[in-house]
Amino acid sequence: MSTNIPPFKADVVGSYLRPEYLHKARSDYANGTISSHELKKIEDKAIIELVEKQKKAGLHVITDGEFRRSWWHLDFMWGLNGVEKAFLSKGYSFDGIETRPETARLTGKISGNNHPFIEHFSFLLKFAEDNIVPRLTIPAPAQFFKELYRPENLDSTNVIYSSKDELINDIIGAYQEFIKELYLVGCRNLQLDDCTWGMMVDSRYHNSGIAESESVNSCSCHSDHTVISNDINSLAETLVYLNNEAIKNAPSDLVLTTHVCRGNYRSTWAASGGYGPIAEILFGRENVSAYYLEFDTDRAGDFSPLSYVSGNKKVVLGLISSKTGELESKQKVIERIYEASKFVPLDRLCLSTQCGFASTEEGNALTEEQQWDKIALVKEIAQEVWKY
Repeated sequence: MSTNIPPFKADVVGSYLRPEYLHKARSDYANGTISSHELKKIEDKAIIELVEKQKKAGLHVITDGEFRRSWWHLDFMWGLNGVEKAFLSKGYSFDGIETRPETARLTGKISGNNHPFIEHFSFLLKFAEDNIVPRLTIPAPAQFFKELYRPENLDSTNVIYSSKDELINDIIGAYQEFIKELYLVGCRNLQLDDCTWGMMVDSRYHNSGIAESESVNSCSCHSDHTVISNDINSLAETLVYLNNEAIKNAPSDLVLTTHVCRGNYRSTWAASGGYGPIAEILFGRENVSAYYLEFDTDRAGDFSPLSYVSGNKKVVLGLISSKTGELESKQKVIERIYEASKFVPLDRLCLSTQCGFASTEEGNALTEEQQWDKIALVKEIAQEVWKY
């Protein structure tokens, strides 16, 4: 295993565009024309090819591109015990478009042992090298918590858990179980993807999915913990507590980072707003070693909230858009990196795209060639700024 410690100066968020033959295989499997074994063989092939492309691009981190998933988050939730795939009357709302109406719904008490993602990561681990770190990306505990409080999931959640304290404790326990098993198979870099913060900064959402529900109005998780209410700070307190407790017992050599954005579906977005409203809690108190942050458009605000980043935490600036194939101006990106360095020292900054290229299997509206051109630009800029 590499002694390199992520994040890297030229980094990536995780997901990649699926090749057309993988799209076809997943469709064939859904239609019942190929078996799960046949699908896995095709997924294996696509991942092996992707890993080679990542290495050829000069990246020091590899992922499986999330090629075995349909969604960046729901597939992980479906793999937890006590959770099922379910359908809603409507999907998530994005700018001018709506997603597939799928969700994760409770069928019983939650636990995290024997998760299928353990096997998925074990396959990727085979391709590690001295200077190549395999990374797994999963939704943060906060993301799972909020999914269970979508309006159409409320009844199931409240039937299984009459106490919100009990629910939060079981989510924490499930993630701790999963992280323990993941570490034992060899994972040393886990990224928690978390759109909850990106939604809270938008005044249209703030506490949407939780505080809007009359049946969810309090939580007494520990003596210093306040209530879930219509106050954005109260929800933020709940979410940072949940995320921190879930990773509290993780081994010290497991690099834990988080990615925050405002939605990424077929090149569209869901929310707007700077990090200011949640910066003190998220940047100051979440116990991760680095933040992968969306900064590719004005929707993300300016860099001033980065002044709340505590300790020696690093910030990966998502200044290159994964939503469009048009290449950014190298000089303008470099200027923005130095602007951000007014708030976080340059040696604690890194560069990446603002999100993955395919947060869902549909993928963003660019070609694979444009995808790799974007990564090449990240690498080129990192080399110039940090002599990487």
